[in-house]
Order: sequence, then structure tokens, then C-alpha cells
Amino acid sequence: VKEYEISYLEPQVALPHSPDNVKNISEIGEIKIDQVVIGSCTNGRLEDLRLAASILKGKKVAKGVRCIIIPGTQRVFLDALKEGLIEIFIEAGAVVSTPTCGPCLGGHMGVLGPGEKAISTTNRNFIGRMGHVQSEVYLASPLVAAASAIAGKIIHPEDM
Repeated sequence: VKEYEISYLEPQVALPHSPDNVKNISEIGEIKIDQVVIGSCTNGRLEDLRLAASILKGKKVAKGVRCIIIPGTQRVFLDALKEGLIEIFIEAGAVVSTPTCGPCLGGHMGVLGPGEKAISTTNRNFIGRMGHVQSEVYLASPLVAAASAIAGKIIHPEDM
């Protein structure tokens, strides 16, 4: 049996423009955001939505921040609806979509404009991936993304 000390670990964020450009959240400084995407085919599992809802419950998305929640499948959407998660998201000021590809590939629904910044639980953040080539996409966990939606900037959930 091997034991590992992990208490020093903290959330990580992938900075633009590569999923490999990873830093500890404490190292990135203050980064204001325009948009949050939680879900899609990556991190759109019921467990991920539960985590996001645990942060958003009883709180509001920051003024000027768009928050889009995309359950990974119809089954996940239905289960989230039955558990009351969808209501939590809507009451927090998020927009809940049906399962789809959308902002992650820059196709529709939440496409970023020039200079806009987003934090997303999706899996890619290449130049132009979610919209304009002058936008920036940061990748993080559902907990970090949900906390950031409330704060209006990228934040550690423990710092709320």
C-alpha cells in the first residue's frame, strides 16, 4: 500500500490557448470573465451538474456574466430536472440548454466576441475555438467554473 500526501493540491486552470498550458489557480492572478460554460460532452455528467449546483444554489451569476449550462445527455438533463438542479441554475441566472454542441466549438449559443474571456469545463481552448480569434478560453472544473460565475472572475471555490 502506498500513501500520498495531496493536501497541498489546489484546483488547476488551463490558460489560453492550449489544454496543456496549466497553472495552479493561485498562480494566475485576477482574470475577469464574460462567460461561463458548464457541461457539454465534457463535464456535463450528472455528478458535474450536482457540483455546479452546490456552488450556485441560493446565489446569483455576476452582473454582466453569461452562464450557460449544458447537460451531457438527455438522460442527464432529465435526472438533473428531477433532482431540482435545473431550477437552481435558472434561479441563479444561468441559461440551461438541451444537450448539444454549441459554444465549445464556436458554432452557436455563447460564441465569444473580440477580447471576451470565458471559463469553461469543456476540453479545448485553442485560438478561436469558442468564437473570435481575439477571445480567450480558460478550462477548469465545474466547481471553479460555478464559483467564477458568481464572482465574475476566475476564483477558487474556497475563496467565495
